[in-house]
Amino acid sequence: MAIIITDECINCDACISECPNNAIYEPDQEWSYSDETALAGIVQTPDGKEVDADGENDPISDEFYFIVPDKCTECKGFHDEPQCASVCPVDCCIPDENHVESEEQLLVKKAWLHGE
Repeated sequence: MAIIITDECINCDACISECPNNAIYEPDQEWSYSDETALAGIVQTPDGKEVDADGENDPISDEFYFIVPDKCTECKGFHDEPQCASVCPVDCCIPDENHVESEEQLLVKKAWLHGE
């Protein structure tokens, strides 16, 4: 399951540097799969979609920091718990019920993102 940042976010910037997958972006910031990952060019996601890893995607939020679900692994393979949630001063980094994944799926995604 990916993590989501709720509208209680105070845009403090504490979480962004903690994410090992560079899945957290500032409000209104375009994002790409290749940002701080091993991905480049046309790639197939673990769930079978073909995407341009270098392509710029529209921001998910224009008001609050946001997490790209396709890049979030809940820090599996890096840490015992999601680092964004552990550093958030207002507890707005919570499990995203719309993106439920098993630990195995999250580890596959981590390997995909980092070329392992």
